[in-house]
Amino acid sequence: MTFIIHTQYYPPETGAPQGRLSELAERLVLNGHEVTVITALPNYPIGKFYPGYGGLLRREMRNGVSIIRTWIYPTKSVKLIPRLSNYFSFVFSSLILGAALLPRADFLFTESPPLFLGIAGYLLSRLKGARWIFNVSDLWPESAVRLGVVGKGLSLTLSEHLELFCYRKAALVSGQSKEILKGVTMKAPKTLTYHFSNGVDSGRFTPEMRSVELHGQLGEGAECVAIYAGLHGIAQGLNQIIEAAGMLRDLKGKLKIVFIGDGPEKGSLMQQARGLDIITFFPPRNKEEIPQLLASADIAIIPLKIYIPGAVPSKIYEAMASALPLILVAKGEAATIVHEADAGIVVPPGEVAAIAQGIRRLFSSRELRQRLGENGRSAAVKRFERKKIIVNLLHFLEEHS
Repeated sequence: MTFIIHTQYYPPETGAPQGRLSELAERLVLNGHEVTVITALPNYPIGKFYPGYGGLLRREMRNGVSIIRTWIYPTKSVKLIPRLSNYFSFVFSSLILGAALLPRADFLFTESPPLFLGIAGYLLSRLKGARWIFNVSDLWPESAVRLGVVGKGLSLTLSEHLELFCYRKAALVSGQSKEILKGVTMKAPKTLTYHFSNGVDSGRFTPEMRSVELHGQLGEGAECVAIYAGLHGIAQGLNQIIEAAGMLRDLKGKLKIVFIGDGPEKGSLMQQARGLDIITFFPPRNKEEIPQLLASADIAIIPLKIYIPGAVPSKIYEAMASALPLILVAKGEAATIVHEADAGIVVPPGEVAAIAQGIRRLFSSRELRQRLGENGRSAAVKRFERKKIIVNLLHFLEEHS
């Protein structure tokens, strides 16, 4: 079969969709299928083009996957006009250049968010004679409303109409969580859906990658390192962790909380953390370094600002596969996954004192950290191995094609 993957985010950028979609593309190729990815020139989350990239168009091959990169307005601003310019610049560039350069295909797979990419995805699927798969990683605009990014008014109404249009026009709507699919089915009950879960390559993310030397570098000599590695954005609510760190000052020199990554909130977070020696910020690392960074820590911290239906951070699976016990600040399906695996301590968003208490509890017991870490590793291998997830998706598509 011939596939087109249509996404704003793709390696060398790092993140959940980048990892999931690049592995999907490469495994489709390994299974004998032809894959073309149309994506934006890499700029996320730093808000400027990566070194060596620029112009209107770039074509390349990576691991057997043909990649077409088109222009985007780069920004890491959270303000409305720059953000919409970022989204719509790629909507139009991917549509215009994709119409000219993409081959005909059996399936066209569009990643959302951004929801607006559904406009170009639908039109490209018609132009290329492809069955359209609309993949929902977050329920937009619902998530945007909950985060306070979008308020009531014309923009929300138009977004809700576009969301429903995409669900109804897609041959298949796939979603990263069961809660997402429930939300889709409530709005479009006749739409065919599929649970395309995030997952992890348990061969890359493994406790065997642990480095005592790297542990020492991260912790600056502390006996226990708690790590957050990922986007410093609005949805993550990292300020909760900094507030919790303020309650753990007595562990100075023994515990170090490290933040690795970048994003629109990083500057304000660093300002908030001034005077807290227990916290250290590191710049982003490339995806090849992340498995060893996780394995070399002792605790993984994975927060969300508020309860967002369907939100299941991919960091959960990577931490579990690395045998790291979790401090998960979340509710809903993400919390259920961690509870069922007995892989960490779950705290509802906003309960800062409970976050501090959870970190202190894990810091105080190496035995508890080991038990929860082993449980997480076992669950990741059995239930969330990415190879199996992709094979199951392929079987589903073959049965329904």
